[in-house]
Amino acid sequence: MITLGYILRHIREEKQLSLQSVSEASNIDVTLLSKIENGRRIATTDQVLRLAKVYGFDDTSTLLIQQQSDEIISKLNISDHDIAIKALQAAEAKVTYGSKYLSLFAEAIFAKPIALESRRYIGSKAKLIDWIMSTIKSETHDVHTFFDVFAGTGVVTKAALANFDYVFTNDFLYSNNIIYQAFFSDGDYDEVKIGDILDFYNEIDPNDLPHNYFSENYGDKYFEMNVAKLIGYIRDDIEKRKSALTDKEYCILIATLIYNIDKHANTVGHFDAYIKKPIKHQTLRLRMIEAESYENIRIFKQDSNLLAKELRADVAYIDPPYNSRQYCRFYHVYETLVKWDKPQLYGVAMKPAPENMSRYCTTKAINAFEDLIVSLNARYIVVSYNNTYNSKSSSSENKISLAQIKHILERCGTTHVYECAHRFFNTGKTDFNDHKELLFITTVDEELKRKSFTSLLCG
Repeated sequence: MITLGYILRHIREEKQLSLQSVSEASNIDVTLLSKIENGRRIATTDQVLRLAKVYGFDDTSTLLIQQQSDEIISKLNISDHDIAIKALQAAEAKVTYGSKYLSLFAEAIFAKPIALESRRYIGSKAKLIDWIMSTIKSETHDVHTFFDVFAGTGVVTKAALANFDYVFTNDFLYSNNIIYQAFFSDGDYDEVKIGDILDFYNEIDPNDLPHNYFSENYGDKYFEMNVAKLIGYIRDDIEKRKSALTDKEYCILIATLIYNIDKHANTVGHFDAYIKKPIKHQTLRLRMIEAESYENIRIFKQDSNLLAKELRADVAYIDPPYNSRQYCRFYHVYETLVKWDKPQLYGVAMKPAPENMSRYCTTKAINAFEDLIVSLNARYIVVSYNNTYNSKSSSSENKISLAQIKHILERCGTTHVYECAHRFFNTGKTDFNDHKELLFITTVDEELKRKSFTSLLCG
């Protein structure tokens, strides 16, 4: 009979991981882990969640259903009603289909679309979004429009769409813009058509493919060679199909490619460098993103300081890149993949010539921030900030201090600061015992703002 342990062993072997390495990563004793895989011990909920994290499974509920189906078969211990009902169905399927159940299980997982929040991204607010949005809602009133000035992953935009009547979202990276178009824009798309195209890609044997721009530059560096060949082929094919696709379908296919290759990347989460070790073979199979169409959104790819002069919103949310880490350089592989202009690449990290460099990552950051605040036409200004300004790493050190932000915002109106403990991005040089995410909320006083920034407003 197929048990959760059997499935977990299959996943581990597919990823070419040893029992010992999984034991160390999950902090589960190797002997216990062996018993779980052999079906002699049923994993606890905590152990399932740990293993899901090690194996990169975002959909933990699917594994938990398998766990409970094993418990039902062994002692019929039913707790959570919803999971228990599905667990009964899974237990029945295991008995009915026997060894064929593994392929059925894989198909069930593969059918689930990929969520916006699953992408690896420096400074992502995915784990903070509930706190950010609830704080904004509790500290503002009569708000209907929301401007996500530096949208990044788009998770704040997604939450705003559920809480505000209209949303403006902006980021000047090509890759982020096409992701917003795919997940949010109000466009027509045919899921069956996209599914057929993805099925075609998933049937391709990369061994049969010739080398291409992507594999020649990134193969066995950022991606395993066969995976790189397949990525390059797929991107070329999407471009050839463009005339037969709607704008939304085109964006969905490219965003789907980005989200599926993200976990295959031989990096620590960005493309400033790749890991200098042999890359284990992994099969790339594409799963569609969780695309939606919203009528209450406008998507921009502009310089935020210029766009701020053109828009009016009840709430303007600001989360700029405060340190010297240029996002266009961190995610240059995705920028190249989206633009597909096949530029000449330079250096060990295989980066193109600099483009879209942000002033917020330079010594001019404070001037850029002040100009943005002056330019914004909003009733409330909300600023996210984390306390990495005492970092030991020069690249991580914030270019704008907490005191400078507070001073500028207080010149616009009454400003309150809220804080939340948060695990930080760390490359190894900085150690925080009390890392916090701060949220400034300013109720704008237009008269005070005019008096405080007369020279800038007149200039």
